[in-house]
Amino acid sequence: SIELNLEFLYRSSRSDKAILNKVRDSLEARNSIFHTSVTFANAFMNAGTTIDSFFRENLEWLGKAVNWSKFTATAALGVIHRGNLGQGQKLLEPYLPKDSQVASAGSAYSQGGSLYALGLIYTNHGTHVLDYLRRQFKATQEEVVQHGGALGLGVAGMATGSEDIYDELKNVLYQDSAINGEAVGLSMGLVMLGTGNVKALDDMIQYAHDTQHEKIVRGLAMGMALIMYARQEAADDLINGLLEDADPALRYGGIFTVALAYCGSGSNKAVRKLLHVAVSDVSDDVRRAAVMSLGFVLFRKPGSVPRMVELLSESYNPHVRYGATMALGIACAGTGLDEAIDLLEPMTKDSVDFVRQGALIALAMIMVQQNEAMNPKVSTIRERLQKSIGDRHEDAMAKFGCAIALGIIDAGGRNCTIGLQTQTGNLNMEAIVGMAIFTQYWYWFPLTHFLSLSFTPTAIIGVDQDLQLPKFSFHSNTKPSMFDYPPEQEVKTEEAPEKVKTAVLSTTAQAKRRKAAKDRQNRRESMDMDDVPKTPKGESGDDKMETDENVVETGKASGEDKDGASSGG
Repeated sequence: SIELNLEFLYRSSRSDKAILNKVRDSLEARNSIFHTSVTFANAFMNAGTTIDSFFRENLEWLGKAVNWSKFTATAALGVIHRGNLGQGQKLLEPYLPKDSQVASAGSAYSQGGSLYALGLIYTNHGTHVLDYLRRQFKATQEEVVQHGGALGLGVAGMATGSEDIYDELKNVLYQDSAINGEAVGLSMGLVMLGTGNVKALDDMIQYAHDTQHEKIVRGLAMGMALIMYARQEAADDLINGLLEDADPALRYGGIFTVALAYCGSGSNKAVRKLLHVAVSDVSDDVRRAAVMSLGFVLFRKPGSVPRMVELLSESYNPHVRYGATMALGIACAGTGLDEAIDLLEPMTKDSVDFVRQGALIALAMIMVQQNEAMNPKVSTIRERLQKSIGDRHEDAMAKFGCAIALGIIDAGGRNCTIGLQTQTGNLNMEAIVGMAIFTQYWYWFPLTHFLSLSFTPTAIIGVDQDLQLPKFSFHSNTKPSMFDYPPEQEVKTEEAPEKVKTAVLSTTAQAKRRKAAKDRQNRRESMDMDDVPKTPKGESGDDKMETDENVVETGKASGEDKDGASSGG
């Protein structure tokens, strides 16, 4: 089915390059946050379609990526080629680290990014790349490459429960490096996803208390939450232990453990716990996570979420407001629910930049794959996103959210939705995990790519018993307009701006009048001076003859002067 979905996404891709070009032109590429946001927009828009032409056509722009921007841009290839199991490794060959005897080409950032990309391509189907990833992960001492390798191992080896990979990750964790520690903590959780492995949890809690690095504690806290995925009551002891911890990063992990252990269950007990923490904890991070986690617990009942977070969305605390936006985005993803949109629209004008960012991303999640026929508001939301991205006065954080939102709303060439449950109503493990780790972009931008795990192609693909595609047709009772793609963006030719009539101030007019009067005065004086004859004897007769005319001329001139002065006055 992966191969068939890949073929469908490639053939049917309707992503609009004009939108991407507008985003690229609106955001200054030298600023790494903007460069990264364009990368995400491109990755999400073309997720799973194998169409990476935007990168090929913008090599100069791509060359401006430095350090972690380069890591993120290389990893984006993994999102675009996700599911391309046959060609994946070959495509990334130029970027992957070479074996030690050959001098490694390329920077550590693109090598690390390519290992992460390799993991994303083979998400949850990594059997034939896991050995390669493990070899590279063990061979390198470069922290950035270890970071990418750990993320790649985690995604490709998701839920394998492999003790060997876990031990290799643990050995790197004990080096106590902040850069790779966060990724390693996450990956330990991904490998042991949903196993409830007690030994692993003990190791992780112990080390989280020993280390000084907040990034490592956060990575481990998230890892523990992943180990307890869908365990419900079995996770209660761990949850209570973490929520009573003095370290806010571990309490944060406790909240996500509630979110993932009870995801989609709609459990009242879990909801009560989250609401209590959302209003009582002293740490903004923990409160934000608690409100956000409501979305995970209640995504099977999206209609109940807007009512529940309505008051929280008006909280005095911006972190709680941001949590409310994301809870709506997660629970109502792909539904186009009007109540959620009504709550989010005023929040796109919030006074705090990151609340606006959350509202824009959440709107895109809810509106993914909606068209005018399904929800008439979709065109105004698209217009708002386009307007915000080009607004010079908008904050960087809100623009970042805007770029990601433009990618999400056109996910996978406009053929994907965000599906946290399968068509049969079961939990979609990959999607839930992807969404949970995506929310960590707050601390670490490269984790944004995880959202692509929750993109689900929306196609009916009929197969026979040999999984071959027979020729068949089916009858749809719905108007074709229900399935229309949004219209392509019109590319306007830039017209030369018309000259605007300069506004004349009253003070300027007065100054001009004074200057004109002064000039006339000077001219008159100079005329009087010129009339004095240089050789009076020779020309006296002529003067007498012209006297009358002179008088007339002078009279005229003085009359004109008076008129001019009176009209000027």
